[in-house]
Amino acid sequence: MNHEHEGRAIVYCEGAFNTPNGKTAHGLARHTSRYKVLSVVDSRYAGQDALKILDDTPGNVPVYDSVVSAIKNAAEKPTHLVIGLAPDGGRLPAYAREAVITALCHGLNVDCGLHDLLSEDPDLSRLASEHHAIIRDIRKPKPSSTLHFFTGDIEKVRCPKIAVLGTDSAIGKRTTTVKLTQALNAQNIKAIMIGTGQTAWLQGVKYTILVDALISDFMTGEIENIVYQAWCEQKPDCILIEGQGSLMNPAYPGGYEILAAARPEYIILQHAPKRKEYDGFPGYPIQDLHTQIAALEMISKAKVIAVTLNHEGMVKNDLPALKKQIETQHNIPAFDVLWEDINPLITLIKNLAKK
Repeated sequence: MNHEHEGRAIVYCEGAFNTPNGKTAHGLARHTSRYKVLSVVDSRYAGQDALKILDDTPGNVPVYDSVVSAIKNAAEKPTHLVIGLAPDGGRLPAYAREAVITALCHGLNVDCGLHDLLSEDPDLSRLASEHHAIIRDIRKPKPSSTLHFFTGDIEKVRCPKIAVLGTDSAIGKRTTTVKLTQALNAQNIKAIMIGTGQTAWLQGVKYTILVDALISDFMTGEIENIVYQAWCEQKPDCILIEGQGSLMNPAYPGGYEILAAARPEYIILQHAPKRKEYDGFPGYPIQDLHTQIAALEMISKAKVIAVTLNHEGMVKNDLPALKKQIETQHNIPAFDVLWEDINPLITLIKNLAKK
């Protein structure tokens, strides 16, 4: 992922930053090799620093109240507006369309990973043409003739495969996968991340498919193919696969295709202990951790080797007791990849990679 940035980006996240619906913006503020992120737009946090808001870590990603303010105050000339919203259903809110119009009128390219295909909107396409800008729809489905069907080539992969799955959607699976991949490579363990969503693509993850844009018949084949491709080209010590949704989520059931097609040997399970209902779906309680772990291990040959924690609704003083509870009840180590040293988890993965 060490290549030059494609451009300098303003990340649009009005009304959603620091919420589950802003997860694309969060990922881009924390890390991307595709763009140099200049700023985030969300009027609720105008004047603050995006990384300070997310991780209490000083950064250099200011938040502005509008696209116009972000352009006017940019330290460098922006080239892109990237939609950082991730709302339920993946549709572009009406108010965000106005921000896209503003960006195009200022000559900015627009990258969008939602289901609304902006490049097929005649008015937006006309504006893009008039102002020499490009609209790029990341989730635009590929022709079926280019897609892969499952072949069994996954059995030729000779390194450990670790799926980072979750007990809910928008819970931090991608962030954990990125953090672990970076930490392993920093310790001379060659780890390759497999991205499975638009944010991973926007972050510049080389081996990425967008499962939300796939015809279901080809989903397992595409998962298998990208993992096998990464193995053939890189011969890594281990492969980490970003999960999508969660196994029993009523709106975003995900994970089974990864278990079936990538056939991971191990699972890391992302969990938010304080989250009692599926995100965005009140009245639908999240199954307890014991049930989630048992279900994952029952339908696969993989073993859940660790629980990684999303600390929403928590303070740091809560962490030791919650970790101890999980470790005692499930005999599985628990970690928070944003709040604490994760070297013990890295050591665990390193030992697996050396087997």
